[in-house]
Amino acid sequence: MDTIFSGIQPSGSLTIGNYLGALRNFVDLQKNYDCYFCIVDEHAITVPQDRLKLRNNIRSLAALYLAAGINPEKSTLFIQSEVSAHAELGWMLQCVAYTGELERMTQFKDKSAGKDAVTAGLLTYPPLMAADILLYSTNLVPVGDDQKQHIELTRDIAERFNRKYNDIFTLPEAHIPKVGARVMSLQNPTKKMSKSDKNQKATIFLLDDENKIEKKIKSAVTDSQGTIEFDKENRPGISNLLTIYSSFSGETIDAIVEKYVGRGYGDFKQDLAEVVINALSPLQKRYYDLIESDRLDEVLDLGADKAEVKANKMLKKAKKAMGLGRVHKK
Repeated sequence: MDTIFSGIQPSGSLTIGNYLGALRNFVDLQKNYDCYFCIVDEHAITVPQDRLKLRNNIRSLAALYLAAGINPEKSTLFIQSEVSAHAELGWMLQCVAYTGELERMTQFKDKSAGKDAVTAGLLTYPPLMAADILLYSTNLVPVGDDQKQHIELTRDIAERFNRKYNDIFTLPEAHIPKVGARVMSLQNPTKKMSKSDKNQKATIFLLDDENKIEKKIKSAVTDSQGTIEFDKENRPGISNLLTIYSSFSGETIDAIVEKYVGRGYGDFKQDLAEVVINALSPLQKRYYDLIESDRLDEVLDLGADKAEVKANKMLKKAKKAMGLGRVHKK
């Protein structure tokens, strides 16, 4: 069975874009793959974090994974910093990566632009990401288009290590979902919906209550034409809302468009709000049942133990290949 690895940063509440593009797909993937789902808290600290908020976000993200349908009997759910092999191999791969290729990473350029001081971690976190993936002999990494560059770099680092030391790392492939991978901002539909958007009206979070969801959808940017039609290039606002409607309802976009012939944005947005609220309500209930439960800690303890066993086997191989430590030491 092929292995899938995915990591999400606990740097804020998840959006419906995260759910439709990632979490919901994970539920199906775990049926056919050996899945490792990691809360990558060590990546989160490449930029300043409030320690209490970070801990709350870690726990909240774990509960959302389970509430969305991740089954700990089929998948391994764990926190990155609780498996020390990630940091160890991350350092080893920093010594394989080149400064030039790290400086060319789009995310580094975006996050460092215009700043007087940038942490070394922001530059060197791609090798840690590579370690996350390579520790588990990962075959596939579910990512959006904007993350393909990281998978390509991971492959480059793995190939370089395999040539120079020993052929131990599996070369991963990007797994990009065909549907629902890109939900756009409600206020600027030419930009991807982001959990860090300063405009709160732009983003629907998974834990938003009914009133917030309804208000955000009703204030979503459309255009002056007033008809319900899908034209991503020329009418990005209504096209984004149709994508969200289709993704949550399971109806095709063509069927939805047909349903609203002769009707305006008001009816459409009201119905869309109900579709989103009805879809998220069961998830939210499961989340609040889990968030303060012992069950959540049990799942994370079990996941860390399972991940540690597999990760340490690969770490030992990598250390031996690089000549680190003593060969006979267990």
